[in-house]
Amino acid sequence: MIAAEIADLAANRIAKATAALAGAAVSLRRHLANFGADRRGVSALEFALTLPVMLTLYLGSAEVTQGITVQRKVTLAARAIADLASQNPSISSAQMTNILNAGAAIIAPYPSANLAETISEVAIDGSGNATVTWSVTLNGTTLNVGQSVTVPSALAIPNSYLILGQAAYSYNPTYGVVLTNTLSLTDQYFMRPRQSNSVAYSG
Repeated sequence: MIAAEIADLAANRIAKATAALAGAAVSLRRHLANFGADRRGVSALEFALTLPVMLTLYLGSAEVTQGITVQRKVTLAARAIADLASQNPSISSAQMTNILNAGAAIIAPYPSANLAETISEVAIDGSGNATVTWSVTLNGTTLNVGQSVTVPSALAIPNSYLILGQAAYSYNPTYGVVLTNTLSLTDQYFMRPRQSNSVAYSG
């Protein structure tokens, strides 16, 4: 009699444990299914993964755009100082200062302290060899008198003169994300004197 009761009790407990385990398995499957179907955190996860890439693209585009803008201004400055100098039969020291300051104004709103400008006159002899006759600079280095200069073949007319405007700018990227180093942006422009065969500098 006692053995039968013990057997019934054990059977009941086993049945209850089995039912509890089955219920727990069903509940676990339900929770896993709900977890797999839950999409509430997907957007946040995607945002966290794409944010660094998007920021890099944005800041990099801004840096490259600014670099292109500065290069364009450097070209304009070189052309402007050569153009202004070529319009005079002679240039005084004060006039030269004004011409160089005009080139510095073109680079605005970027710092003009990073800009170096040089205006030189180049003489081309009867053999087509080009050498410097005078050179003036602002924040840069003058060319040596007598120094050889490479002139485009179309401009190398024997026994003539050219005005050479040169500009260089040290561009420091604002963010340093894509462009991490200082870039040296340069350009030069040749102009033929307009009012006389050559331009005298009395500085």
